[in-house]
Amino acid sequence: MQVVLLSHVVATLFMCGVIWFVQIVHYPLFSSVGTPEFRRYEHEHARRTAWVVAPVMLLEMATALTLVVTRPAGVPAWLVLGGMGLLALVWLSTVLAQVPRHRVLEAGFDARAHRALVRGNWLRTLGWSARGAVIVAMLTMARGV
Repeated sequence: MQVVLLSHVVATLFMCGVIWFVQIVHYPLFSSVGTPEFRRYEHEHARRTAWVVAPVMLLEMATALTLVVTRPAGVPAWLVLGGMGLLALVWLSTVLAQVPRHRVLEAGFDARAHRALVRGNWLRTLGWSARGAVIVAMLTMARGV
């Protein structure tokens, strides 16, 4: 159980750092790339980002599910389930909002899609930040870690 909880902590806090970087630095700079280069830039952005975040997101989801099934001693069920709910919110936002906006941007820079991407990403940013607080709380409550 210790390995699962610690892996979950690492994955969640990693994603917290990534999402804040993306929200404050990366996504806002899309508008500075330039129209001729943007399609190639967006394609490379999506490809490279997937290599960085997909394995960590999958690890986070797998360990979150494991923690729901085998909750660490000392950690209340509501906290584990709340963290899982936040993760579901983040994933739904990714699949239903962020990915479709990236698909629009693959055709070329679109100011409206870009604004929606940046604004909509606040849901994921706040969701992962809340998850960071939840997982730190879980870590401090867990006995035997």
